[in-house]
This record gives sequence, C-alpha cells and structure tokens, in this order.
Amino acid sequence: MRTPSLASGPDGARALRPLLATVLDALDTGARSRGGPLPAGGPQAVAARLRRAVGEVLPGRGDPQALHTLVRAVAEGAADPAHPRCAAHLHCPPLAVAAAADLAASVLNPSLDSWDQAPAASELEAMVTQALAREIHGPGGSPDALVTTGGTEANHLALLLAREARGGTVRLVVGDNAHHSLPRAAWLLGLPDPVVVAAPGGRLDPAALDAALSRTPGPLLVAATAGTTDAGLIDPLPEIADRCAAHGARLHIDAAYGGALLFSTCRRTLLGGLDAADTVTLDLHKLGWQPAAAGILTVRDPGDLAALRHRADYLNADDDTDAGLPDLLGRSLRTTRRPDILKLAVTLKTLGRDGLGALVDQVCARAEEFAALVRDHPGFDLHAPPALSTVLFRPTAAPDTTVAAVRRALLTDGTAVLGRARLDGRLWLKATLLNPATGPDDLAALLHLVAARRATLAEGHTPR
Repeated sequence: MRTPSLASGPDGARALRPLLATVLDALDTGARSRGGPLPAGGPQAVAARLRRAVGEVLPGRGDPQALHTLVRAVAEGAADPAHPRCAAHLHCPPLAVAAAADLAASVLNPSLDSWDQAPAASELEAMVTQALAREIHGPGGSPDALVTTGGTEANHLALLLAREARGGTVRLVVGDNAHHSLPRAAWLLGLPDPVVVAAPGGRLDPAALDAALSRTPGPLLVAATAGTTDAGLIDPLPEIADRCAAHGARLHIDAAYGGALLFSTCRRTLLGGLDAADTVTLDLHKLGWQPAAAGILTVRDPGDLAALRHRADYLNADDDTDAGLPDLLGRSLRTTRRPDILKLAVTLKTLGRDGLGALVDQVCARAEEFAALVRDHPGFDLHAPPALSTVLFRPTAAPDTTVAAVRRALLTDGTAVLGRARLDGRLWLKATLLNPATGPDDLAALLHLVAARRATLAEGHTPR
C-alpha cells in the first residue's frame, strides 16, 4: 500500500490540487442533490440517507472514493447558510477568502501553545488581537484580547478573569435576556447563583439593575448584551456602564452578535458605552462571515490575563522565556490551538473597515426590508423594527402551537430554515439575515412560503 500523501511539505501542493477538485465537485453535487436550504424529510430520513452513503465506517480495505462520497453526503444533508432561505440562527455563510485562509491554516497546522510550533502565527495573533482590542476599548491604555472558540468560551473566560480580579469570588448580575452561557459559566466556576434582572421588551432595565446592585453584596460582575440571540437587541450600554461605575461593579458586555457594528460608520454609534466594559465578547463567525470558530475576548486591563499564567517546562520553561521565547500558554485555557487568527487577519486585510462595514450595513438593511414586508402583510404580525439583522414575526392570530408547527413543517419540507424565540409571552418565528447576497425577491419568497405553509396546516394537511 502506498503511503498517503501529506498536505504540507515539498509534495503537499501537488497532492492537494486534485483533492481540492474532488472536494469542490462533491460540494457542488451534494448541494444540487439537496436542492434547497435544508435536506427534506426530517431527522430520520436524513440520517438514513447518510448511513446508506457512508456504509461501513472502518472497512478492512480503504475506499479511494471516500473523500468524494462523504463530502457529497454531508453537503447533501447540510443546512446551507449561504441559501437565502436559511435564516434561523447566528450561523453565517463564510467568505471565500476566509475559507481559503482556513485551508492554509489546516495545511500548515501550527499549534499556538508554544512559540516553536507557531513562530509567525503567534506574532500574527498578537497583532490582530491587540488591534481588535483597541477597536473595542479605544486607543488609550494597552488593551489585549484572546482568541476563543466562540461566545460560550469567551463568556466563561470573562467570569473567570472577573473572579480572579476580585479576590477569588464574584456574583454575576445578568438580565433575563442574556445568553445561556453566562449563568452556565457561573455554575461551572462554582460561583453563587446569578442575580437575574428584568429585561422588559428584551433589553436590560437600568433602573432594575440599579436596585439589584444596591441590595446585592459584592464583589459584582454585571453582564450586558449587545445583540441578543433571540431578537438582536442591544442593552442600554451607557446607562448600564454608569450604574456599574456608581456601585463599583465590574462590567462584561457580550457583543458576540452586535460587536461587528463597530466596522460600520453609520451603525457603530449603537455600541456607545462598549468601551467602558472591562471585558467584551466578540464572535466573527456570526456577523463577520468567518468559518467557525472565530471568537474573541477583549480585556481593557491586560493585567487581568495574569490569572491565566501557567507553567509547563516542556512548553514554556523559565529559561526559554528569559531567553526571549514568547510564552503562549497563558493565552488560553486550551493547550493545542489551531491558528484561527489567520482567516481573521486575511479578512480584515482584504476587505478593510469599509468592506466589512458595507457587509454589516447590507444585512441590516435586508432585515429592515423584510420587516417592512411583514408589517405590510395582512397575514403577519411584526414584533418590532429590527435593531440588527434579526426579524421576529408570526402569523396573525395564530396560537403558539401553530407557529411552532409551521416552522417544523418548513424544516421537514427542506424549503426554509427559520428559528424560534419567545418574547412578550408569545412564540415568534425568527429570521436572522446574515447573507449579504440575499435580495428583495428572496425575502418575498420566504414570507410567501411561510404564508403558504400556514394555510396548508390550517386546512388540516400535515407535513411529510
């Protein structure tokens, strides 16, 4: 048996070229077979098709067609975030240039746990994270940032750093609109149960926060949100920052979704108060068009990162560090880390602030257009004008059971992928528009599909 080719090394490029052609053909064939934003038939049908395509997972003899077979099968059974009717989650279609950079990262395969495994990648990470930290916290001081796997890890780290900065314990104060990862992180870290503050209409109430801070003994960490998962709403950050300052509370802002508004010249003012935060979560695999994962946690005071310092002689021995080899082990709770920074750096450099800002403005404008279609349609109710690129809507006078059934029917049909959110005591359909290529006709078609499926369910038809 011939030794399999390596992706890197002197023969790497020659080995990869035909394989890339195979992958691209399989992706195209699988997408054409799927024919829509989601495979039709529901979970059991999709699972059965995949199992038939894969067959034996670990055969005695290898299959030279396995690459094409499996990529095609996964593509055929994929949810396609690049499809204009795939709009359920904060799950963006990645830019081609970012995906190409991600391929380079996989081929080079550096690990950012010691400098001798990632000499250039570690320096690139330092450059990009510091630039993003200055973008969020302002040019004063020396803010820094860590690369994470996403908002969940970043929020976890924010609580950990707050705990250590406040002497080994902290009480989380959070709105009932906050991401689930925040109270979960408090549980994982063995912190007291969070104080949950009302968020009427989906935004944290500063007056209720002030009352909670007044009655809760410290030390305290307030977590606000810039871009809620359900509706894309932004908490009143300046007022929250003022309350935190008055009570001596530390402030974390989860801007995993909304942080990319900083790239938009006309929408960045919506993030006023962000620079007052001690830590900020940013996810560029949401409103940043990156392949997952592309998370960031920024810190205003780089001294907070001292809590992550850790020594392992085989990775960051004292004499190596004294001799000038950078210490990377304190840059994450993980040890082996792939260079996710490369795709971010390539995207920032290729598009620039103007290009990224234009994409942000484009999807936010699409959301406003879709909200107008819903508002003007006699068969639908609109929750509120969109703050970012998320629109909540529901069939007029429909019970929650019908709203849920319409969504599941569309999923089973494979014709549209919409999310769900419960606000103001009612269940809403959620369209999260992250595809800059989506046009007005696509929006009208999506709304028509929802209306048609609601009509068939009202007539007593059940989904396949």
